[in-house]
Amino acid sequence: MKLSKIVIAAAVVAAGASSLSTSAIAQAKEQFFPLLSYRTGPYAPNGTPWANGKQDYIKLINARDGGINGVKLTFEECETGYATDRGVECYERLKSRPGVSLFDPQSTGITFALTEKAPADKVPLMTLGYGLSVSQDGMAFKWNFPFMGSYWTGADILIQHIGKNLGGMDKLKGKKIALVYHDSPFGKEPIPLLQERSKMHGFELQMLPVTAPGVEQKATWLQVRQSRPDFVLLWGWGVMNSTALKEAQATGYPRDKMYGVWWAGAEPDVRDVGEGAKGYNALALNGSGQQPKVIQDILKHVHDKGQGTGPKDEVGSVLYTRGVIIQMLSIEAVRRAQERFGKGKVMTGEQVRWGLENLALDQKKLDAMGFGGVMRPLSTSCADHMGSTWARVQTWDGKKWNIGADWYQADEQILKPMVKAGSEKYMSDKKLTRRDAADCQS
Repeated sequence: MKLSKIVIAAAVVAAGASSLSTSAIAQAKEQFFPLLSYRTGPYAPNGTPWANGKQDYIKLINARDGGINGVKLTFEECETGYATDRGVECYERLKSRPGVSLFDPQSTGITFALTEKAPADKVPLMTLGYGLSVSQDGMAFKWNFPFMGSYWTGADILIQHIGKNLGGMDKLKGKKIALVYHDSPFGKEPIPLLQERSKMHGFELQMLPVTAPGVEQKATWLQVRQSRPDFVLLWGWGVMNSTALKEAQATGYPRDKMYGVWWAGAEPDVRDVGEGAKGYNALALNGSGQQPKVIQDILKHVHDKGQGTGPKDEVGSVLYTRGVIIQMLSIEAVRRAQERFGKGKVMTGEQVRWGLENLALDQKKLDAMGFGGVMRPLSTSCADHMGSTWARVQTWDGKKWNIGADWYQADEQILKPMVKAGSEKYMSDKKLTRRDAADCQS
């Protein structure tokens, strides 16, 4: 009887070991993407389509391509509610998962908190269109990647656009521009660039902070009505954006004199305001709609199979598409890393970081991937962790966004000295040193 029990126990242990071994092998072929998200709270209307786009693109790559060179993609969402402390908790919980690739914090505040942690943990941070503007300098910020633009590039493009519409940058002199901004690291980021442009062109900059989440703005728009700025820049997110447009309508401030950042230029920002937001302008970091091939592929391989993350009619919306772009760039960084470190292998965070730093997506490549008309080419390097600084301006006609034909590029003559000075100060404050050329090959 005792012998029988021993044999059974041994068999159980062996089965368990076999199961563990099988599990370990399975894990060894899975690239894990931690997805920080916020589907609850005042920012949920904007955070949800963003998160859905990311999930659906992962599902597309698994369903259509079988993963990346045979490596299956897995993910887990962690709800932050856009709160920095919860974002840090999510990061700490997910950073050690096998096959972890990178983090997209989805919040400038969370990015600030993780920037000091990422180098020690050797996990890269992708902050597409947000985060620390100075982290464009890859020689100072090895682990941060503010792809496609920062709040400095966005603010610079808006000033260029306003100047062009006035008939030249010299026409900005004597104008008054008000910045209505989310009183957080996100909202404060564009201020240094706007102050620099104000000195250059002689316009008055009025700064009007809005307490998060931004549902109460009556006092702010009373100030706008009293000071009568020539233009208002809206640096909002979530419910703050639609509230600002409603208050502008109530106080009679012309919406065609309002210009939002690309996080204030999506369907949830204007849908409830409708005709009341007509004429409102915002930066367009990416194209949208269901026409692009990548969106058609998601509909075919994911939604038509009943695997879609959110509603079908959301697919192709502005923020959904931005989520797709973010996840595509994450996956392409893994693919690029595999080219150097081994195709069909799971990449470490360090290897993915190299992939992020060595991306080269030209128009031919984007077209082949189905991203033609969705975004501009992007090419990164050791020194440049942004890869592209272009954007357009779109206008709400009461029912839909109409994207202007003109592409604007941020002025590097202004930005480079500011980025260099800002990164040098950051390193000095943190007692860090710049990378050398040899480190760029690692």
